[in-house]
Amino acid sequence: MEWLSDEQRFSAIEENLKIINEEISEAAVKSGRNPADVNLMAVTKTVESRFINHAIANGISLIGENKVQEILLKEPELNLENCKAHLIGHLQSNKVKKIVGKVDTIQSVDSVSVAREIGKRSLEAGITTKILLEVNAGNEDSKFGFSHDELFEKACEIAEIDGVMINGLMCVAPICEKDAELRAVFSNMHRMFIDIGNKNMDNINMNVLSMGMSGDYKQAILEGANLVRVGSAIFGMRIYR
Repeated sequence: MEWLSDEQRFSAIEENLKIINEEISEAAVKSGRNPADVNLMAVTKTVESRFINHAIANGISLIGENKVQEILLKEPELNLENCKAHLIGHLQSNKVKKIVGKVDTIQSVDSVSVAREIGKRSLEAGITTKILLEVNAGNEDSKFGFSHDELFEKACEIAEIDGVMINGLMCVAPICEKDAELRAVFSNMHRMFIDIGNKNMDNINMNVLSMGMSGDYKQAILEGANLVRVGSAIFGMRIYR
């Protein structure tokens, strides 16, 4: 991969954000919604703080980190006064204590036991933590998340836990050969999102449907996503160290 200077990367981030925001607006309008109703999250896994801050300075108001230790390391260097941070990666119970109170939302709650630990640690901190329930949208053995069949039952169970508030659903779509297959996955997620929301359950608010990443955010928006998680399309290919 060609090595870019900081200035070249800053310029690329600005250009990428313009293109992505235009495509989000176009997809939102096609889906019959106001573009302002679709939130763009910048996924900052492995991205250095100066590039994240540049994205924030150019309109990003929401970032997502995959690992607890990474967000904790970066937090002191980030300009988060007008920007919220979410945890979007798999969360182990033994890491919950470190992240509660450090992010606005934990998107990747994939078990009742993790939700209980978040509730426990949130009560100790005197706060309520917003969570999204992760759905294994493609029923893949390699992915975390609740199955379609158990989602509502588990949502009801988690809604009884003090210290957490269910604020929506998230998924990572499977790799699909055909666009129609991908759209069907997202459409099914949206159907579950609407169905659960219509039940008007205490402590279950279907405010956020987080789906779609760099390669499929347009399809996700067309099928109802109101939060898309975009990393490499903003910052370039990840550099693993």
